[in-house]
Formats: sequence, structure tokens, C-alpha cells
Amino acid sequence: MSILARSPYLAVLRKELLDTLRDRRTLIAMIVVPLLLFPLLMVGMAKFTQSRAEEARSKVLMVAVADPKNDSGLADHLDAQTGIDIERTRDVSQLAARIASEEIDAAVVLDPTFRRDVDALGPGGLTLLYKSSDDFDIQKERLLGALGSFEQTLLAQRFAAMGTSPSIVHAVTVNEHDVASTRERLGKVIGGLLPYMFIIFCFTGSMYPAIDLAAGEKERGTLETLLTAPVHRRTLVLGKFTVVALAGILSALIAMLGLYVSVLQGIDGIPPEVLGAIAQVLEPGAIAMVFALLLPLSMFFAALLLTLSVYARSYKEAMSIISPMMIVVVVPAALALAPGSRLTAITALIPVLNVSLATRELLAGTAQPALIALVFGSLVLLAAGSLWACTRWFAREDIVFRS
Repeated sequence: MSILARSPYLAVLRKELLDTLRDRRTLIAMIVVPLLLFPLLMVGMAKFTQSRAEEARSKVLMVAVADPKNDSGLADHLDAQTGIDIERTRDVSQLAARIASEEIDAAVVLDPTFRRDVDALGPGGLTLLYKSSDDFDIQKERLLGALGSFEQTLLAQRFAAMGTSPSIVHAVTVNEHDVASTRERLGKVIGGLLPYMFIIFCFTGSMYPAIDLAAGEKERGTLETLLTAPVHRRTLVLGKFTVVALAGILSALIAMLGLYVSVLQGIDGIPPEVLGAIAQVLEPGAIAMVFALLLPLSMFFAALLLTLSVYARSYKEAMSIISPMMIVVVVPAALALAPGSRLTAITALIPVLNVSLATRELLAGTAQPALIALVFGSLVLLAAGSLWACTRWFAREDIVFRS
């Protein structure tokens, strides 16, 4: 007698697993999207960011300079800068409108008393008009750099006339030293974003199998046939639950694999030292701990989604019920990105948020074992409770055969 014949659970598991692997939508959501998304996303973002930054740095800026007395020397200074063309003007009334319409890139309006204030050893006033853009404000930074060099020129002339060294204005020299390691700094940044992505993959990877194995079977009329089999209903639920949980964790695991491979292979546009630091953050030990946290979370998702799916009358109704749940999952995961969010004894008990915060601490290498254990324990209890509730829900005839 085969092991499948001796174990009803394994027989149900095999049947549900085969049904899931035959579903094209499930395979795409569980394998194809997670495997390709991270490499394509990282390569695409790196190339796009690099091209936009290069374009902003190489663009020739058209800057209007309104110097009422034409005695500041700013227009000549800016005209000598590479990549800046100057338009001298006295009409300042249309400058804002011209910048808004992108006829010119920016404008500098000097106070009428600019030269007099500078000669009196005071600061000369000017106004920089610009339009903020999505190019990392590189154009504004270029103009501020040019204005800064003009200020240094005026200061050099002032100190030369006074016979004094420019260093006289510096009474204190501050030497900054960040004691946080590269892994800690980078881990805090990456660790806030990665769990957000992994949790979404874990949820979406479980969603399609859960809908198909409950609401889908209702719609196809095969659920009734399955319930007539000489198998305890709890065994049927465990078989379906295992497949859904495996789909979710496999989806998250494939996403991790895609990310790790893309980092190891290197990405054009990202400096090798940055990629090396990322690879240090994504060390196998930290990834294994993150994976361990995702296991009970995927079990919770599986039980929750099966419960909602068995309540639905059809595949379409299940989609309409479960799809809004994505917001419930995304919001706690996104809260981990907020400044000041920390893993504490309280946040360690909040589902989804605790995984995001724990992942950030693990990748940064600052995790406290007691808090990580609390997160894991709370997730295990939550998964066990949700599975118990799903089994009870599945045992109700008025729910399973709701019409």
C-alpha cells in the first residue's frame, strides 16, 4: 500500500497541489513575476535614474539675470560657467511666467542695493526663481553652485582688500564621524523597502491558489464531490491550507532569490562598492532569518484567504472580497518606512508591521534576539489561531454551500 493510500492528508495535498500547478494565473503570480520583477526593477531604475541625471547635468541652462544697475558682475560670472547661457533683462514682471512655461530655466533678480551692500561689507541680496522638477533638482543645485562660487569670489576680493585671510571667519572646524557601520546605514534603508515587497509577494502568491481551491471549486461544482470522499473535513482543510501556504512562501522565496542574484551579478549604473555593501547586507544568515519570519506570516495569510474564499459563492465574488485586503496588508508594511518606526515590545505584536520592522533590524544587524523571538512567537500563535478559525469555518454547511 502506497503512502498516499495510507495518508489521506498526503492524498489531498497531492490532489490540491496538482490542481494549483495546472493553473496558469497561479504560476505567473507565484513564480514568473517574483523571479523577474526584482532584476528588471533594479536594472530599470538604475538605468533610468542614471540617464535622467546625466541629461539634467548636461543640459544648457537658460538663465535670466536682472541686475538693475548692472554693476554686480554676476551676469559675467554665470556666463563664464560651462552649460549656462545668460539673458540680461530689466523686465522682471514676466520672469515667473516664463519659467513656468519653460521658456527659460531660471532667473536671478538682484536687489538694487546689491553692490552697495557688498562694498559696505554686508551681504548683497538676490532672489533665485526656478521651477522644481522631477530631475532630483539637479538644475537648481547647478545654479546654487554657480552662485556659491560667485560669493566666494566676492569674499576673496573683500578679504584681499582688508589684508586678512579668509580662514578668519572659521572659528570652529567640525570633523564628522558616523559610528554606524555601512551595513547598519544601508540596512536601515533597504530593510524598510524589502519586507514591503516580500510581504506583498507572500500575500499575492497565496491569493490565487486560495481563491481557486475554495471559491473556484464551488464554481466548478467539484467541492461537493470532494466533500463526499471518505476523508475528515479537517484533513481536507489542512491539505488546501498547506498548498496555499506553500504558494505564498515560495513566491516570497523566489523574490528573494531574484533580488540576491541581481545584486551578485552587478547592475550597470550602481557603483561596485554600493553593490558590495548591499551584498553584505543581504547575507545568507539574515535572509534565512527573514525567511523564517515569513513562514508563519504566510500560514496566517493562507488561513485568512481560505476562510474568505470558502465564504464566497464564486471566483469573481472571492476576488471582490479578497482584493481590498491588499490595502490591509500594505498599510502596516508601509508604516515601517515612516521615520521613527522601531521594533518594540508593542510593535512586535502587530501583524505584518512586526515582520517589516524585524526585517529592517535583521538586515541592519541591530536586531535584539528577545524582540525577534517575540515577533516569531506572536506570528506562530496568530497562524495557529487563524488555521483553527478556518477549520471551524469550513465545517459549517451554511457557509460551504452558501448560495
